[in-house]
Amino acid sequence: MVALLSAWPWENFGNLKYFLYAPLAAQVVYSWVYEEDISKVLWCIHILIICGLKALVHELWSVFNNMLFVTRTLRINPKGIDFKQIDHEWHWDNYIILQAIIVSLICYMSPPLMMMINSLPLWNTKGLIALIVLHVTFSEPLYYFLHRSFHRNNYFFTHYHSFHHSSPVPHPMTAGNATLLENLILCVVAGVPLIGSCLFGVGSLSVIYGYAVMFDFMRCLGHCNVEIFSHKLFEMLPILRYLIYTPTYHSLHHQEMGTNFCLFMPLFDVLGDTQNPNSWELQKKIRLSAGERKRVPEFVFLAHGVDVMSAMHAPFVFRSFASMPYTTRIFLLPMWPFTFCVMLGMWAWSKTFLFSFYTLRNNLCQTWGVPRFGFQYFLPFATQGINDQIEAAILRADKIGVKVISLAALNKNEALNGGGTLFVNKHPDLRVRVVHGNTLTAAVILNEIPKDVKEVFLTGATSKLGRAIALYLCRRGVRVLMLTLSVERYQKIQKEAPVEFQNYLVQVTKYNAAQHCKTWIVGKWLTPREQSWAPAGTHFHQFVVPPILKFRRNCTYGDLAAMKLPKDVEGLGTCEYTMERGVVHACHAGGVVHMLEGWKHHEVGAIDVDRIDLVWEAAMKYGLSAVSSLTN
Repeated sequence: MVALLSAWPWENFGNLKYFLYAPLAAQVVYSWVYEEDISKVLWCIHILIICGLKALVHELWSVFNNMLFVTRTLRINPKGIDFKQIDHEWHWDNYIILQAIIVSLICYMSPPLMMMINSLPLWNTKGLIALIVLHVTFSEPLYYFLHRSFHRNNYFFTHYHSFHHSSPVPHPMTAGNATLLENLILCVVAGVPLIGSCLFGVGSLSVIYGYAVMFDFMRCLGHCNVEIFSHKLFEMLPILRYLIYTPTYHSLHHQEMGTNFCLFMPLFDVLGDTQNPNSWELQKKIRLSAGERKRVPEFVFLAHGVDVMSAMHAPFVFRSFASMPYTTRIFLLPMWPFTFCVMLGMWAWSKTFLFSFYTLRNNLCQTWGVPRFGFQYFLPFATQGINDQIEAAILRADKIGVKVISLAALNKNEALNGGGTLFVNKHPDLRVRVVHGNTLTAAVILNEIPKDVKEVFLTGATSKLGRAIALYLCRRGVRVLMLTLSVERYQKIQKEAPVEFQNYLVQVTKYNAAQHCKTWIVGKWLTPREQSWAPAGTHFHQFVVPPILKFRRNCTYGDLAAMKLPKDVEGLGTCEYTMERGVVHACHAGGVVHMLEGWKHHEVGAIDVDRIDLVWEAAMKYGLSAVSSLTN
C-alpha cells in the first residue's frame, strides 16, 4: 500500500500535467483581452515567471553538469547517470507545479495578501534583512531537524525520503525529485521567509524573485556533483564553512546518509554534531586533484555531429531528449539560429571534446566529438581541417594510453582518409589501435540475411562495405547482382573471389535487373522511383547514411546496422542518435569488441573478409546482441 502523501496526484498525467498552469495563464489572458487591465492579476504573472525561472535554473545547472569537457576533472562521484536514474527523475519539476498551486490558493483565500503582492515595491532593504533573519532562524533549523528525522525514522525514510536517495549519482534534477510530503514541507521551509517579509510590510518584488530563484539555485548547487568552490576560499575565510555548503559536502550526505543534513548552512550540522569530519578535507582534495590526469579510457568512439537540429540531442543541451532516440522536435525550431551560431563557433575555435561515457566490465568507454557536422565533410576546403582534428584526437588518445579508438561514420570516409589508413601510415608507431569497425558492420548485415536466400541485389557494390558483403555472399553460394557502372571496379572485386565462386558475382547497371529479387542490400541512397523496381515483399537491408525513405508500403525496411550492448553496461544514459536505448552503431560495437579481445592490429582500409565470422563470434561471446532490422 502506498504511504499517505508519497505519490503525486497527477503522476499519471504525463506531460498533460503542464495544463495545471492553464488557469493562471487563462486568468492573465482574460484580464488582458476583456478587461484591458492586468494590474489585478499581476500575482498570476509573477507566479508563472517565477516557475519558469525555477525550471531555467535547473536546466542551466543540468547543462553545466553534463558538459563533461568542462567538469570532468572536478566531478565528485565519477560514475555515469544511467537511463534508470533519468527515468526516475523524469518528473523532477512536480514540485514547481505544487508551489504554483499552493501560492495560487493562498492568494485566492487571502484577498488582502493578493492585493499586497500586486502593489509590492521593486526593492526594500528592510525586506531583505527580514528575509535573511527568517531564513536563518526558521528555515534552516526546521529543515535540518526534519531532514535528520526523516533519516533516523525508518518508516519515514523507507516510505518517503528513500525516493530522493534512490538516485545513485547526484544531479541538479535530483534536487527537486522527492515525494509529495517532502515537497509540502519544503514549501513551508521556503515560503515562510517570503510570506513573513510581506506580512511585516517590508516585502518587495526583488526579494521574492531573488529568494525563490536563489533557493533553487543553491539546491541545484548541492546536487551538481561538480566541486565548483576553490578550497582557498574557505582557507582565507574560515567562517564560510559555517555559512554555505559545497557540492562535496552534500555529496557526502548522499554517499553515507548519516551526516551533513543541513539545508545550506553547515552551522546547524556543527551544532547538531552531525557534520562529516571529511567534508572539507575531501573538498580540498578534489580541488587539488583537478589538474591531475584522471582515469584513462580503454576505448574511445570518435563521433561527429550530423546536422544542426540533431545537435540539440546532446546530453548537455536537454538530458531527457538525449536519453531517447533522436527525432525532430518542432518546438525546438526557435533554437535553430542560436545552435547554428554555436556550430560556426565550433568550426572556428573548438577542438575534439568529451561527449559522454559509460563503463563496461570495468573498462571506461568514452565518446569524443569532432566539432564538425555532416555537410562539412563534403566541402573540399574543409577536409584538411577535419583530418587534422581526427589526427589530433588519435595522437591524444595514443599519448594518454587509450587502447582502441574507433572512427564513426564520416570520420572514416574513404575519400577523406582511406578509412583511417592515412593516420596509421603517417604514424607507424601508434600504440592505440585505430579501428573503423566496419568488419562488424558487415557481419551484422550478413547475419540479417536469411540462410535460404539465393540471390541479392547490392547497391554501393564497390564501396568498402559493398565489396566485403559481395565477396562473403558469393563464397556462400549466393548470386550477387552488383549495381555499378564501373567495369574496372567490378572486375577487381570479382578477381578477389575464389575462382570457383567468381561466377556468383554479376555486374548490373540498371535497377530493373533486380525486379524479381526480394533481397536488396542498399549502400547507395535510393529515390522512390528506384525503389519501385523492387517486387512486393522485398526487404531493404541498408548501410547507407542517411537511411532511405520508407516509400513502399508492400515492402519492409531495415535500420542501420546496430548492436545492443551487454546488460552489465553501467552509466549509459545517452542514446546514440536514432538508436534505441542501449543500442550503438555496429562500428561502435566493433571498436568495443576490438578492445575487449585485446587485438593488437589496426582495423583500417579494406575489410578483411576472412575476419567477418571471427569478429561476429567475438561479439556474441561478450554478450553483444544483434538488433532486429525488420521494420515496416
